[in-house]
Amino acid sequence: MRLRHPDGSTVHLSYCTNVHAAEDLPGIHGQLSGVAARVRRLLGVERLGLGLWLSQPAAADLLTRPGEVARLRERLAELGLEVVTLNGFPYRGFHDEIVKYRVYQPDWADAERLHYTLGLAEILAALLPDDVTEGTISTLPLAWRTAWTQDKATAVMANLDALAQGLRALTSRTGKVIRVGFEPEPGCIIEITPQATALLSEVDHDYLGLCLDACHMAVGFEEPGAGARTGLPIVKLQASCALEAPPGAQRALAAFDEARFLHQTRSATGYTDDLGEALAGGLPADESWWVHFHVPLHDEPPPPLATSAPYLRDLLNTLLGGPAPLTRHVEVETYTWNVLPHAPADLAEGIAAELNWMRGQLAALGLKET
Repeated sequence: MRLRHPDGSTVHLSYCTNVHAAEDLPGIHGQLSGVAARVRRLLGVERLGLGLWLSQPAAADLLTRPGEVARLRERLAELGLEVVTLNGFPYRGFHDEIVKYRVYQPDWADAERLHYTLGLAEILAALLPDDVTEGTISTLPLAWRTAWTQDKATAVMANLDALAQGLRALTSRTGKVIRVGFEPEPGCIIEITPQATALLSEVDHDYLGLCLDACHMAVGFEEPGAGARTGLPIVKLQASCALEAPPGAQRALAAFDEARFLHQTRSATGYTDDLGEALAGGLPADESWWVHFHVPLHDEPPPPLATSAPYLRDLLNTLLGGPAPLTRHVEVETYTWNVLPHAPADLAEGIAAELNWMRGQLAALGLKET
């Protein structure tokens, strides 16, 4: 969906397709004509934005068959769908039985991550609607924190320089500006936005910046305005909600301790890489816990659990409630629908309800649908 900010600029709202398990072109076409098209109909909008996730094999397939990129673009238009942003964080296997730490591989010290991301940029430049000149890609915050060495840091910076050069060359060839946002996440080299400021201060800010994830920021105990104060461009916002358990009520989180994804958990005085470690005694029970588990924006878990929806509202106000938007791409990224304790029978209805909630939040800030 496109919305007009009071300053006249366009803000794009989408949902991220990494919720779908499709990792090849037939599967991607199936998700577009199935769930995505139905979400658009449920919302009653002429055009629905997608934050498209393309696995490495799917991206490689598209790059070797340019006709397939054109076919994908045509199919999007036929279905009333558009793509201005890609999620380039998961490389492949995002819906394997166990993902956990594997989602951070390859990291930005590996040339494979560079090649994958530049390939995504080529594809996105070709998929952008004719009246859109800027696209964005979100990616991991450099690497998971362990095994970080000076040699690895040097390799990362070399790859980021090559990334910016490749994106600049793409603009020269196509006239399209594709920017990449690094997404701070608990447990990674860039956990919070001040670390991003320190580690990304020397990169090319015309093409490289931040992707803020509201769930990650809440779990990191960041002030909603922290991202706006980094001095780095905010190329994208991922609208997401974390889980909160009040003191003494953490056993209610056991239903969310699932095997596929990593659920970093934090309290005022402690941190664990996964929810199961916290439940096994890794965090004090007399403190509130915040859990990296993307829960539906519009929904409330059974009491006494709560979500960080109030935090998301504050973040939206910070980024979009001022005289000019601090980001123009907003992506709803609840990828955990299939591992929720009570997974919905109709995924399209759930995604549509989230997007409807989000369009209401943006309308309250003065944005109008176009």
